[in-house]
Amino acid sequence: MADFPNLSRRGFLNRSAAVGGLLVVPGLLSACSKTDAGSTDGEGALEKLRKQGFVRVAYANEAPYGYMEGKELKGEAPTLHREIFKALGVDELRPTLSEWDGLIPGLQAGKYDVVSAGMAITPERCANALFSDPEFISPTAMMVKKGNPKKITDLASAKAAGAVIGVMSGAVEDSYAKGAGISGNKIKTLQKPQDGADAVKGGRVDAFLLTGISLRWLAKTNPDTEVTEAFVPELEGAKQFSPGGAVFRKGNEDLRDSFNRELKKITADRSRYVGLLTEYGFGATEIPPATLKTADLCKG
Repeated sequence: MADFPNLSRRGFLNRSAAVGGLLVVPGLLSACSKTDAGSTDGEGALEKLRKQGFVRVAYANEAPYGYMEGKELKGEAPTLHREIFKALGVDELRPTLSEWDGLIPGLQAGKYDVVSAGMAITPERCANALFSDPEFISPTAMMVKKGNPKKITDLASAKAAGAVIGVMSGAVEDSYAKGAGISGNKIKTLQKPQDGADAVKGGRVDAFLLTGISLRWLAKTNPDTEVTEAFVPELEGAKQFSPGGAVFRKGNEDLRDSFNRELKKITADRSRYVGLLTEYGFGATEIPPATLKTADLCKG
């Protein structure tokens, strides 16, 4: 099993997370027309993938988003992408491991066709690559002791109960807690996800605040805990969805659009989505709203 991810690199926990390495390769993008999707002989990218029988995907070995277990590529993104590309007539995913900051540069350089790593959709990244429609959102949840002794269900109930809340250092959850009116002396900073689980089990905090996806994964190795139902926090009246998606080279709009048509069939089917991804901690609360558009997310 892959190690628990360094989630702050994903852009979910820290809104100012670095997007270092998003370098445009000179001349690469200009070599491709909008419709040929990266092929220089005029052949569409999807047709090319169908003929060769596989699609090259990059992953960063971050569970539960995209990771290798034994010889099998697993996780949220590869599971969805395998389903989508099979529907498009491409039966095999061929994985390439990449450092997180090298994912988009490698895509631009033609090392692979798709980033299959659950990457957060941000304006900075949109400037360098094409994102699919959102594959998921990352609502927030809380890890509590088994039995939830303070009956905490969200930040409002945590405030009412006088609960001590744990957050990761530099993480956006700190601003969620403060935005909900929880005072600074009731917020404890922790360094790693496991530190949060340990603080809950040891009684140093009443709840550990993080994405529901991450906490459900963490709970697999911390059986004396449980995770509350996920909820979408607000900051200054704006809902904080933290969506992620597949990434394509600029010029591959046709491939991206074909991918989106199949993705929509899955996200519109609650039971199918949950059935595919429940193994990785994704449930109905992670299904992106139909009104959440990548074009708007790319504008910031």
